[in-house]
Amino acid sequence: MADIWNVIAELGLELHPARVSALANLIKSINSGNDFPKIRRNLSPNINAKLIDLLEQSWTQNKQLTSIEIASALISASLTAELSASRGSVEMVWTGPSSNLVPIRHTEQVLKEVIESAKTKLFVVSFVAYDVPNIHVALNNAIERNVAVDILVESSQSTHSKIQVDSVPKMRKSVPRANIYIWDQSQSPQSAIGVVHAKCAVADDCIAFITSANLTTAAMERNVELGVLIKGGDLPARLDQHLRALIVSDVIKRVN
Repeated sequence: MADIWNVIAELGLELHPARVSALANLIKSINSGNDFPKIRRNLSPNINAKLIDLLEQSWTQNKQLTSIEIASALISASLTAELSASRGSVEMVWTGPSSNLVPIRHTEQVLKEVIESAKTKLFVVSFVAYDVPNIHVALNNAIERNVAVDILVESSQSTHSKIQVDSVPKMRKSVPRANIYIWDQSQSPQSAIGVVHAKCAVADDCIAFITSANLTTAAMERNVELGVLIKGGDLPARLDQHLRALIVSDVIKRVN
């Protein structure tokens, strides 16, 4: 028999707070787990039936628990889940040979997840960016959803650049409605000049992907790449603010 507190914790994680509140109110209207069938018909049809079955079964086995205690535990589990989510979660993203110790996810899959999650704004940074048709489609789809898409890449037109393929015209052609930026170092002394070597994507201040992977087919599918996917917390917002501050201060400039 499943432990009732584990079942309640799972419900708190899975259900929207409003649904948890509705379930808690229904539970408070009955006296014990034996009365649970009376409220099942009032539950949302989309609720996880397996978890509800486990809740009913485990409560029936723990007759000493009152409906008030069960309802209170559900509300507490939901609030704890919300608090945990607000602090953010970090997932390691490894693309390459498997050791069976960490999950493997293609870089392209994770990057598309970030792009497809965007509702209002998206900022992508890469050293080089070309020949990634699935990413181009995702970016264009985001623009069709009225997402403001900004992309910072290294330009081969700079005298100090060592790259062979200029990503600016490539991205312009593939994602014509995106805002393309480069790092303006025209006023910098030659000894201080560097390159745009960061690779990241951040959407809506709430999800960020920081990775070793460039926007190339090799990086998306074949290379050994490592990154982190960050959901929630303040880091995505801080990263977005930093990138946009570089635009305001003319450190990075839009390519016309």
